[in-house]
Amino acid sequence: MVNLATEEDLTARLGRELTDEEAARAGAMLADASALVRDFTRQELTTVTGDTITLRPVGVLLRLPQRPVTAVTSVSAVGADGSTAGALEGWVWDGRDKVSLACAGPSGAWPAGWPGPDAYRVVYDHGYAPVPPGVVAVVCAMVLRTLLSPSLTAGMVAERIGSYNYQLQQGGGAPGATVVMTAADEKALARYGPRRSGTIQVEAG
Repeated sequence: MVNLATEEDLTARLGRELTDEEAARAGAMLADASALVRDFTRQELTTVTGDTITLRPVGVLLRLPQRPVTAVTSVSAVGADGSTAGALEGWVWDGRDKVSLACAGPSGAWPAGWPGPDAYRVVYDHGYAPVPPGVVAVVCAMVLRTLLSPSLTAGMVAERIGSYNYQLQQGGGAPGATVVMTAADEKALARYGPRRSGTIQVEAG
């Protein structure tokens, strides 16, 4: 999966090129930070084409969970047994994140013996291009806190003077070797999280 920030984004914030040691760790840290951001927001954030999801509606509305939605390709009815009845006609995408089924139906009759619709399978495109600057900023902040940490031991702060190292404090200093998300990061990312909705996701494809 594509990272939400790049090494170039890191160097732009550092004002210098990464050292060899930093560059050796940066790729993995960018991947870790991107994964944490996606887990927190429950959003892919980068562009995805042809994503497939199966939802049960609230009333006549299906709310698509990934944002922003850039296109809706098809909507199909899914029976209680998991079988599909083919693409529906007459559904309407509101241009944002909802599909109305008020006027939707099959082009002809439902297949003989089919149990009728229990859920709906939607194929759609979504994501940002480029990644929002606020997301890039959070990912870079998460990585740089760890990449520039004076110690790989969490909670340790150390300083080098000449060829000597000594411990300054233990218990609230260096973030250590692992990328972590802070409360400030979560606050900055809150706007990118999913909207509340009663639509039930049955399965994701």
